[in-house]
Amino acid sequence: MTIFYREQNIALTTKHQKENVIAPHFRDLLGATLLVPQIDTDVLGTFSGEIERKGNALETAIQKARLGMQATNLSYGLASEGSFGPHPYIPLLSCDNELLVFIDDERGFHLHEMLISEETNYAHACVSTLEQAHQFLNSAKFPSHGVILRPNDWQDHRIIFKDAETITAFNKAFDICKLSSSDGQVWLETDMRAHRNPSRMSVIATLAEKLARRLATPCPSCALPGWGRTGVNRGLECEMCRTETEMVKADIFSCVMCDYSESKPRLDGLWYAPQEYCPYCNP
Repeated sequence: MTIFYREQNIALTTKHQKENVIAPHFRDLLGATLLVPQIDTDVLGTFSGEIERKGNALETAIQKARLGMQATNLSYGLASEGSFGPHPYIPLLSCDNELLVFIDDERGFHLHEMLISEETNYAHACVSTLEQAHQFLNSAKFPSHGVILRPNDWQDHRIIFKDAETITAFNKAFDICKLSSSDGQVWLETDMRAHRNPSRMSVIATLAEKLARRLATPCPSCALPGWGRTGVNRGLECEMCRTETEMVKADIFSCVMCDYSESKPRLDGLWYAPQEYCPYCNP
């Protein structure tokens, strides 16, 4: 099998050490080396809100990758973006929605992979006592996972603490934030920057392997890289009445360069939908 990016350099734009979990997969599966230019990606937006992200996750990731490609004068670029909030299918559950984009200017395409994971400590709280703050720390997995503090009434955006790595440092930052807040309350949030959040870094690692494997897979028609799953066909029939359900019937695989695509049955071998998912049997 052709390895398309063997001995090639790829720019990875990150300031939060994502190369530690992305580079091994691109090395082992593609034989490529990642170069990390010194770029302040915070100018495109911060999790803690001092700088608002202007575009959506894909637009921002592409912009970020382009910055790295320009800085290194390379034809290949990588960047990731993460979004956190309610799970799209289980609203009461928080999730990490990660996106990793790859740009190939030699062949003239870009593609991305996404991964939704429930393995996240994402949370936030407004507290007024140190006891309440320490309860939040326990649930946030501090100190292995970072926590961000700021005054709840946030007039001065310079008063924000992102690198309190010990209880002593946290307590001192808490006192400053409480005194600086007109309502006497402190806003706490989990630090979702990758280098301060091992749970998120693990999700990025899984996504990096997924993207690298896709880049190592040629299109059956044109033999260019990037063949992979791009969509689904719904309508798996009910096991009892054969009414179509919303469950996935087949996966769609396609090429990023040509129009070739294939429909493949579910990998789990499920041929019919359980009756509980049927809109006729279980309206």
